[in-house]
Amino acid sequence: MNMYNSKNSLGGTLPLVTKNIIIINGIIWLAQFVLMRRADIDLSQQFGLHFPASDHFRIYQLVTYMFLHDPWSISHVFFNMFAVFMFGRTLEQVWGPKRFLTYYLVTGIGAGLVQMLILYLRLQAVMPQEMFSFVNSVTIGASGSVFGILLAFGMLFPNAQLFIIPFPFPIKAKWFVIGYGLLELVFGVANRSGDNVAHFAHLGGMLFGIFMILYWKKRDKNYGGHY
Repeated sequence: MNMYNSKNSLGGTLPLVTKNIIIINGIIWLAQFVLMRRADIDLSQQFGLHFPASDHFRIYQLVTYMFLHDPWSISHVFFNMFAVFMFGRTLEQVWGPKRFLTYYLVTGIGAGLVQMLILYLRLQAVMPQEMFSFVNSVTIGASGSVFGILLAFGMLFPNAQLFIIPFPFPIKAKWFVIGYGLLELVFGVANRSGDNVAHFAHLGGMLFGIFMILYWKKRDKNYGGHY
């Protein structure tokens, strides 16, 4: 296992996959913004992830949804891509572009599947008049993959010191990831009115991230490789 080196992580050329993920998400967000502002066309209706019971659901949405963000909120895409920039490049340097891209896509798809499962379970408990809003909800954003990236960073470099605003002291990566995951679980279970954040999708990204890392670790050990 490669050791975390903050100098290598923050310097040098941005790895290929990390760079392209950021560029693609930025271009698509700009397209969303322009189309909504100029033509009132919402790309999320076609490419956002719809509930399978919806007439708008398409299987490819499990991939395309993670490249869409709120067109009226630049902070949504900015903070997701900032996390990819800060942590994704380190993972790509350790794993290589092919494995990193696979991980990014699998955790994103996994997050979408978990979100659909949670919606299905909640549908069993809602009143009939509330079913329409559940069935026609749309999930967008790269947060599932981002949380998968955070999980991987915490597992590979558990003792790396992170400086997180507004805390005036460093936090070890493992405690940051555990704390963040617990917060998402609390917010997801609370299911507060008006909260449109897909907290369980974030946890889904982490869950599938654990599966992928443990699978690769076991496979690489069996084949004499280096994780």
